Amino acid sequence: MGKKVKKEAEPPPKDVFDPLTVESKKVATVVLMLNSPEEEILAKACEAIYRFALKGEENKATLLELGAVEPLTKLLTHEDKIVRRNATMIFGILASNNDVKKLLRELDVVNSVIARLAPEEEVVIHEFASLCLANMSVEYTSKVQIFEQGGLEPLIRLLSSPDPDVKKNSIECIYNLVQDFRCRATLQELNAIPPILDLLKSEYPIIQLLALKTLGVITNDKASRAMLRENQGVDQLIKILETKELNDLHIEALSVVANCIEDMDTMVLIQQTGGLKKLLSFAENSTIPEIQKNAARAIAKAAYDPENRKLFHELEVEKCLVSLLGSENDGTKIAASQAISAMCENSGSKEFFNNQGIPQLIQLLKSDSEEVREAAALALANLTTCNPANAKAAAEGDGIDALINTLSSKRDGAIANAATVLTNMAMQEPLRLGIQSHDVMHALLSPLHSANTIVQSKAALTVAATACDAEARTELRNAGGLEPLVELLRSKNEEVRRNASWAVMVCAGDEPMAVELCRLGALEILEEINVSVSRKNKFSEAAYNKLLNNYLSLKYSQTGYLSSSNIISDGFYDYGRINPGTKLLPLKDLCLQEPSDQRAILLINSRSSDVSPPPSTEDKSSDVGYGRSISSSSSLRRASKEKTNAGFGSPTEEKSEPTSGRNTAVSKSTTKEKGSRENSNGLELISLGPHASSNT
Repeated sequence: MGKKVKKEAEPPPKDVFDPLTVESKKVATVVLMLNSPEEEILAKACEAIYRFALKGEENKATLLELGAVEPLTKLLTHEDKIVRRNATMIFGILASNNDVKKLLRELDVVNSVIARLAPEEEVVIHEFASLCLANMSVEYTSKVQIFEQGGLEPLIRLLSSPDPDVKKNSIECIYNLVQDFRCRATLQELNAIPPILDLLKSEYPIIQLLALKTLGVITNDKASRAMLRENQGVDQLIKILETKELNDLHIEALSVVANCIEDMDTMVLIQQTGGLKKLLSFAENSTIPEIQKNAARAIAKAAYDPENRKLFHELEVEKCLVSLLGSENDGTKIAASQAISAMCENSGSKEFFNNQGIPQLIQLLKSDSEEVREAAALALANLTTCNPANAKAAAEGDGIDALINTLSSKRDGAIANAATVLTNMAMQEPLRLGIQSHDVMHALLSPLHSANTIVQSKAALTVAATACDAEARTELRNAGGLEPLVELLRSKNEEVRRNASWAVMVCAGDEPMAVELCRLGALEILEEINVSVSRKNKFSEAAYNKLLNNYLSLKYSQTGYLSSSNIISDGFYDYGRINPGTKLLPLKDLCLQEPSDQRAILLINSRSSDVSPPPSTEDKSSDVGYGRSISSSSSLRRASKEKTNAGFGSPTEEKSEPTSGRNTAVSKSTTKEKGSRENSNGLELISLGPHASSNT
């Protein structure tokens, strides 16, 4: 055999790079490594960036400035599991930064993150992908993206994950998503209630709390409440409330119960399990304001059902609610006031609050909180409606002043409710006089000018209830309240139009007010309303007639007749027939005009007389049945010079103008008489001179 020759080692290939271990203390260098094609370098770079991002918000901002986000988004779908996992972990941390969130929305990476929730992915990837979505779902635009790209279903599936962090991130994201009604509807379709209820058994309080918060939102929908009841969710809620060790969950549990007991079936179930008494106990005895507030809120929601009110009344819930009105917490006061408002539908409850409740509510009207004042005013409005005893109790409890002050509130609800209480009080004359003495007409000006139709309607109704005498109407006129009231007649809202018509009808109770309302255009507006089948109402028709019947000069000029119930008094004048839409000038303006060749304006000026007027021989059904003679004598100018009070003076002698062709009781002989004279009825009949267009 020949001698063996030792084989020489082959030299390394010239085109292969020797392995190199790179150490860098510059984050910018590591960011550049994210574009490497080598999986090992990518994995190590991602790991380093993850640790850097964990250190604080400044580091997250630095990574954003260095442009790390865009290359990282490509690594979310990398073939290598380690690279994919590390990139997902980075996004779980980075997504808490608002600027990063904005960029992620622009880059549309939500779909890639949702894909990481797939069952075949590692639990660590599930954890950080769900964390990323939870951080992003805080903002509305991201909510929409997550929902529209199908993120809800995998998140619900992950509620059953063995990892508590995955559960926590998933339920947090779901809680953010269900703020949108579309997500809530889809949640029911995906049967999400059972896995959410399972989270109530978790040993981690944060998971239990998030589950309760989510249930508190979704149980606003009836279908979700039914689903919760069918899955024994009510039992779990009651158990939480009965467990003292879980007192940190009681606030949210009560919030869910408040939603659930809106349904009668759930209410009965809670009653049977003793939950109702527990609820009242929480409301009355708890020292935690939020617990009291949620308990009162639960009572308020449940009390809108008649059967529930009956149950509550039997349990003497009224005492509990009155006690809560004295709470130092505004939220509790509001919830208690709302509960009283709901309980008012029960006659027994309404009677109970007469002595206990109304005084406390009046005190709440003086609160610095506008929300508290609104809730208290609502309760008082419901308590005093159709209940004179409660209205009297509110007045006697120094409520009038507080209610009138509430008319200047910044909240429309408070104003409308206060106006309602004042209207209810004004049904009793002694109380109405008390309201009038508090300058109510000035206080109603702002509500009458409100842009809110409910406030407009209630304010007009209060005017109708309080302007029942001449003094109050004069006060309203002097305060400038007639202008906005007339303007409300033009409202497109039916209730506002009706109540404004009612108020105008009441305000037109005497001639000066009727004249002023007509000057402001009320008659024309009412006439327009009454020709419309859809807009007219019984009050608009009554108001129109009331205006004419208390402004007889206008009625006679417009219609050419007066009815047997229309009594001519001092100051009546016959201007002549006017066309529809033409305004009748007042005497003061007529006195300032020059005479013309038209027929005279006839004025009746009454004088006291001891002679009793003889019975009229006219038929009572005639248009004007007064048997009074009318004499034409003086010119308008002379009458105005001799008497400043609209022609109420001695006229100079002048030949009379022919009377109008209307059906008036005029003696032929008197038409030829000169000057002013007093007839047998004690009336001085004056011609204000030739002026008006003649009647035919």
